[in-house]
Amino acid sequence: MFMLASIHLLVDAVLMTVARPLANRIAAHWMFGSIRAQIASLRPYPTLALFAVPLIVLEPVKPVAACLAGTGHITMGMFVLVVGEVLKLVLLQRLFSVSRDKLISIPAFAWTYGMYLQAKEWLESFEAWQAARRWKCLAQYAVRSFVQEVKASQRLERVSFQPR
Repeated sequence: MFMLASIHLLVDAVLMTVARPLANRIAAHWMFGSIRAQIASLRPYPTLALFAVPLIVLEPVKPVAACLAGTGHITMGMFVLVVGEVLKLVLLQRLFSVSRDKLISIPAFAWTYGMYLQAKEWLESFEAWQAARRWKCLAQYAVRSFVQEVKASQRLERVSFQPR
């Protein structure tokens, strides 16, 4: 059980690198301002019920993805897993950021969130986790450098130095 929980936290942490920027981009959209206001107007327990909906609906995606992969549909299983997890994390991250104070006011949620933070801190203390973070930073730097080089070369191609 401990190993499954660790793997679950690890998968969520990896996918959160995709989910957080996507959630921030969605939140900036004008259409979500009224939804944000409606969520903010809820009391703590209705907010908790709303927070539970993405978990209840999207958590079964993992066994479905495992079933697909187990029956030979590995690509489809990975696609279902990644899309379902990213969607779940985006929704949860947005809901939590809007209603964090109300959710923390519920004692059971506050205790569970504290346990989650402790588990996350424990996992991040491992050398393997820190090495993976360093590799991620190096990969991001390499991708950014490559993109900047491509953009710079495209700008140079647009500028013609030949006389007319």
